[in-house]
Amino acid sequence: MFSQWLGIRGLDAAIPLALISGIIGLCWTLPAALLPIAVLSHLGDAQKASILFFGVSVFGVAGSIAVPLLVHHLGRRFIIVLGITLTIFSGVCLSIPTVWALIGGATLRVFGFVCIDVIIEMIIMERIPKKNLARFESVRMFSMGVGLITGPLLGTIMASRLSISAPFFLMIGALLFLHLYLFRSSLANNLTNIDQPNKPPNPLRFIHRFIQQPRLRLSWLLAFMRSSWWTMFFIYGPIYCVQSGLGQESAGALLSIGSTAILFAPVFGKIGSKIGVRYLLAIGYISTGISTMLVAVFASSVWFGIVFLLAAATCAAIIDAVGNALFLRAAHAHERGEMTAVFLTYREVAQLAPPGLFSIVLTSFALPAVFVLSGASMMTMVIFTRFIPKSFR
Repeated sequence: MFSQWLGIRGLDAAIPLALISGIIGLCWTLPAALLPIAVLSHLGDAQKASILFFGVSVFGVAGSIAVPLLVHHLGRRFIIVLGITLTIFSGVCLSIPTVWALIGGATLRVFGFVCIDVIIEMIIMERIPKKNLARFESVRMFSMGVGLITGPLLGTIMASRLSISAPFFLMIGALLFLHLYLFRSSLANNLTNIDQPNKPPNPLRFIHRFIQQPRLRLSWLLAFMRSSWWTMFFIYGPIYCVQSGLGQESAGALLSIGSTAILFAPVFGKIGSKIGVRYLLAIGYISTGISTMLVAVFASSVWFGIVFLLAAATCAAIIDAVGNALFLRAAHAHERGEMTAVFLTYREVAQLAPPGLFSIVLTSFALPAVFVLSGASMMTMVIFTRFIPKSFR
């Protein structure tokens, strides 16, 4: 009954893949509110914090492009173990309250999750039929949303009431569980490389191949802008709370509450199946953009600013409901690994571009300028949704 309501009846791999996504979401967001606050504490202002996040994201983009080459030489099994191991080490580094440990931990965290994400996306494309990808994505986002909601608030509460190391130990425990679950489930069969060519993949060639395909370019752009908004939310939301005098736990609560709407992803997905993904995304982008710009208008009244920031997060969940379904349908089977690696650079570029841009903007303007630019960029995406086929359900 439950699987029928979610729309994944008959998809045997859907539940384990969704569960893994939930664990990944939890591990990613446990330190999500703590990192911007720690960086702000060490460096002193939002502009310097932006520069640090920009530098870490440059490493993440380079790592994402390199993963297919590593998979070719070392295999999927090794790469996902490497990703989990590096992410565990990142938790150890982040629990040490020094600026160099913070930089090292943030860098390992980004590359570790890139390794995990590339392999999981490859498994999804092998185990979920293309015609079912849109409805599976809404379920996966629902599962990931549970982790996104729980992580930020739980992390800040554990840090303030137990110790600064507590959320990172929980993250390490969850990653160890992920490792055991993945290798004991039926998904373990997909960790063996299949149809692997003798010639190692050339990053320049498959980047060029990706750019040649209009639907892949469109899926990357739409995903990039969606992820850029969440980068802004997870970095500058906590900074806005702290600078307004609300404190660390309020910052964690903002991120957790803001992620709550993702639980409605299956509902938004069903709406998309009726009105079409094209119209669903148009509604999501324009409503997110307007709400975000209103944060800047009411920034001096902190509670009004928080309300509109939460409203924007709710609207952004509409976009998340179809997740990466556009890409998953457009990628050809014989290019899964290479195209996935290029596509997933949207996450790293989305973590790189906003801090880089905002570090420049914040030299001349106050924090509300971040919300103006972020909102305006989301509204421009409505233009690009016109290129999504009307038949895509």
